[in-house]
Amino acid sequence: MTTWPGEFSRTGLFVCFEGGEGAGKSTQARLLVDRLRAQDREVVLTFEPGDTAVGKEIRRIVLDPATGELVPRTEALLYAADKAEHIGRVVRPALERGAVVITDRYVDSSIAYQGTGRGIDAAGLEEMLRWATGDLRPHLTVLLDVEPAAGLGRFEGRDRIESEPAEFHQRAREGFLRLAAADPDHYLVIDARGEVESIAATVGARVQGLLP
Repeated sequence: MTTWPGEFSRTGLFVCFEGGEGAGKSTQARLLVDRLRAQDREVVLTFEPGDTAVGKEIRRIVLDPATGELVPRTEALLYAADKAEHIGRVVRPALERGAVVITDRYVDSSIAYQGTGRGIDAAGLEEMLRWATGDLRPHLTVLLDVEPAAGLGRFEGRDRIESEPAEFHQRAREGFLRLAAADPDHYLVIDARGEVESIAATVGARVQGLLP
């Protein structure tokens, strides 16, 4: 899989933060929310997996180390189910009323982790994800790129995915970068080792240009 051939919402603005573990996605998402709310815009900050009642249960299963090893297709299906619930209950309703939706992780994470990382067939995974999300694609994906060793070094305790070997995380990183390289018009790739304020300014300037 080289790109995500989905459709863009005609209302609102959908921005996604992607990247490996410890890249600073949550921090940058919150800073962008603060910037846009200061402009009196309606902003919905959300995340995957887990930002719905059903999603919380899925998150517990896929991230709890006690779950142990899952069949890769089972893992992919669980993440897809979370996405279907998330899009249907949180993202689409907000976009339809014209809000800016900012999500910490989306489809690219499934492509990078379950596709490139686990080695799941790309065509089958893409078909499932397109169906689960109704083909909804972000207007902009911000990829915060970081070496796995550097990102994982920011954690003391690790969840089930973070505990995977370094080789798995390196494959996932390569998956993210391939997606961005295939569609540079809709991606902003930033070195996550930069200063937090500098990264936020770069992201804010790019998003500002997409706002009505």
